[in-house]
Amino acid sequence: MDLIIPTISQGLLWSLLAIGVYITFRVLDIADLTVEGSFPLGAAVAASCMLGGMNPVLSIFVAAFAGMLAGIVTGFLCTKLKIPALLAGILTMIALYSVNLHVMGKANLSLLNVETVFTMFGIPDVTLSNMVLVIGAAVVVFTGVLCYWFFGTEIGASIRATGCNPHMIRANGINTDITVILGLLISNALVAVSGALVAQANGFADVGMGVGTIVIGLASVIIGEVLFGTRSFKNCLISVILGSIVYRAVIAIVLQMGMPPNDLKLFTAILVAAALSMPLCQAKLKKRKVAQDA
Repeated sequence: MDLIIPTISQGLLWSLLAIGVYITFRVLDIADLTVEGSFPLGAAVAASCMLGGMNPVLSIFVAAFAGMLAGIVTGFLCTKLKIPALLAGILTMIALYSVNLHVMGKANLSLLNVETVFTMFGIPDVTLSNMVLVIGAAVVVFTGVLCYWFFGTEIGASIRATGCNPHMIRANGINTDITVILGLLISNALVAVSGALVAQANGFADVGMGVGTIVIGLASVIIGEVLFGTRSFKNCLISVILGSIVYRAVIAIVLQMGMPPNDLKLFTAILVAAALSMPLCQAKLKKRKVAQDA
């Protein structure tokens, strides 16, 4: 139990990052590396605001706004300046490293003696891990419902259609530049909120905490899709959230088994590669079975 609750709690907080990655990677069909800058941006903005005396909840909204700006910058580079989406994300990510340093004033900010969204309620006999679990679950459920509703609207459907067939959506009079920018805006806002919540839960914000977040997000998306399916958009959102929890559980297990923390990024890369290759392996096995039955 000592390991289960913190693992699920962290998985819930990181699932917002996974949803953001899902929106760009699956919905828009864009490999957006901005998340490696917008995740620590959310943490930096929230931490700086709280150290300045701002309410912890309000600081999360400010972090979301900062993430939106990061997404708009990437979208502008991608759509208006016609820079390839991958390169546009890299450029924004690099720029955000300096921005994050300016926001924090230094490479690391401690939140150990600062009131956070997880400590502000002060409920007796409730541990920090339990508060992170409860609040994380509430935020994720609200975000999932909101995303499901939004992407069912006309604007949300236009964003989804842009990723599926941009030529068709342009033929129907929709400005795909706007839908791409809007999708990147939403994605990076969610990623920044995830960064803000993770910083508050862990008690610090660090300029380097975004390294490898794109791989973590992809791992959560791919693991969720492989294990829980992609039958509908609602199912995809649930799969991504559960995939994030499963990923955190796998990481916790391998660490308990004695894997050095320095090897986690390598393990994650291998895990994502294996998950991405599973559909191909399944198709080949099915084809071989059909050939044998014939």
